[in-house]
Amino acid sequence: MALYQLNVNGKQHNVEVDPATPILWVLRDHLNLVGTKYGCGIAQCGACTIHLNGTALRSCQLPVSSVGEGKITTIEGLSASGDHPVQKAWIEHDVPQCGYCQAGQIMSATALLNNNSNPSDEDIEAAMNGNICRCGTYTRIKAAIKTAANS
Repeated sequence: MALYQLNVNGKQHNVEVDPATPILWVLRDHLNLVGTKYGCGIAQCGACTIHLNGTALRSCQLPVSSVGEGKITTIEGLSASGDHPVQKAWIEHDVPQCGYCQAGQIMSATALLNNNSNPSDEDIEAAMNGNICRCGTYTRIKAAIKTAANS
């Protein structure tokens, strides 16, 4: 076990965990931030996507020991009231069905828009590649990202 000081959603947290523990489980089990979902456990589905220093990463394969002084943002950290432009666009386009993948989808879309405020269809497809939606709402996801880009 080791003690880590983590910056999560702008707040400092101290956690004592095994260095190999994926940050997903630190967030969920130690900090009670359960918006980040476990999907596949092998960084292939995107349900566990968070931001580390603004970059979208899969938290299920990111050991806590590799975070260092990085700034972690989870879905809970985008907006306390759910009014982030991407979240609002998601609602406007009625994207969620089962909702399980949506936090990861939103985190990937937000990272894209933070780096490219006017993405093309190809940019969107590249950024969202690997975020699997079992309900197949990809057309609505793309439309929501375009709406958020224009807001």
